[in-house]
Amino acid sequence: MVSKDRRGMDRRNFLMASAMAAPLVGTSGASAEPHGQRGTVTGADSLAADRWSRFTGRKLGVLTNPTGVLRDQTHVVDSMVAAGVKPTAVFGPEHGFRGTAQAGGSEGDYLDPRTQVPVYDAYGASAAKLADLFTKSGIDTLVFDIADVGARFYTYIWAMYTAMQAAVATGVRFVVLDRPNPVGGRAFGPVLDPAFASGIGRKPIPQQHGMTAGELARLFDAEFLPADAGGRLVSLDVVRLKGWRRDDLFSDTGLTWVLPSPNMPTPQTALAYPGTCLFEGTVLSEGRGTTRPFEIIGAPGIDWRWAEALNQARLPGVRFREAYFVPTFSKWVNQTCGGVQLHITDERRFEPIRTAVTMLVTARQVHPNVFAWRPDNYIDKLSGSARLRTMVDGGASVGEVTGAWRAELAAFTKLREKYLIYR
Repeated sequence: MVSKDRRGMDRRNFLMASAMAAPLVGTSGASAEPHGQRGTVTGADSLAADRWSRFTGRKLGVLTNPTGVLRDQTHVVDSMVAAGVKPTAVFGPEHGFRGTAQAGGSEGDYLDPRTQVPVYDAYGASAAKLADLFTKSGIDTLVFDIADVGARFYTYIWAMYTAMQAAVATGVRFVVLDRPNPVGGRAFGPVLDPAFASGIGRKPIPQQHGMTAGELARLFDAEFLPADAGGRLVSLDVVRLKGWRRDDLFSDTGLTWVLPSPNMPTPQTALAYPGTCLFEGTVLSEGRGTTRPFEIIGAPGIDWRWAEALNQARLPGVRFREAYFVPTFSKWVNQTCGGVQLHITDERRFEPIRTAVTMLVTARQVHPNVFAWRPDNYIDKLSGSARLRTMVDGGASVGEVTGAWRAELAAFTKLREKYLIYR
């Protein structure tokens, strides 16, 4: 096993070698394709087109990762430096600024060899620690530019929330360069019970929140920061998307998919993730260690009967194929697993959380000697309460499970309305 310190050194050596192999981009990094053509224009592309002049004279911090790119795939930090608007500091979330770390990891603190900008490790940092880093680095403005995937348990929105708390404490201005929600603008699923708050869900929002990072920032600032941070942001600026509507999926945007994390390889992975990530709370593999994580699910002892039962449910927009696989890491590493692969046949009709609940219920019915929850009840943190676990264990139907959160989802949908930007 490689020590944590050794892993950090390996990542820094990798980043140094990568920087030496490629010269700094010598243009503003703005899209070569004229804006206004068909497709979505991100907040980052809008500012890059003006050579980041909005930030001239600012002591800029940037919380970002590899998804913070322009339409031509130039990273926003590289673009800023090339345009003469060099950030004072960069803050890396889970997986790191340059993205070299696996799930649950980060890159540590280092000097980015490409840009010579100091990088601070923000993953898992408390608001107090992050406030200290803001003060230490001397920033007066923080820019958040990370692509989310629309699920409550994806950690980037909580990195943003922690940074917002730190910004309140230090008087730092907050800017969100908005990006599309790749799974669309519909909210669905259970709302987090605050008693089950954790690093994968800190505030009462639904499992599939249906909001962009900019919209969430508006909601967080008004609804949660006053109690948690003692006040609201001194300034919140959302640089809005152009050409994105609430019913758009990633395939409608014309943008190129950049992996938000190592186990999110395709837009279809993101479509499945708000539902099938629930399998992290079971003994079944959620597909980590395969080429299609969150689309391939299974465990030793599961056979064709699970796929047959799922297809008999006639769920909209998805078919299930009997599948066998050997994970290369994570659960059941190097062991042959049986299970299913989800094949999304209609992106607009597919319902990830209803699909995942059906998968849980049928797995328990068809393979009761294999299916089990993780002993630590991690499923409760993922689903936001003990309700899903206890209802499935009690033999509840899919309709009963999904109906149990109807009232709380309706209340959140009403609450979020005034913070929405896009229609």
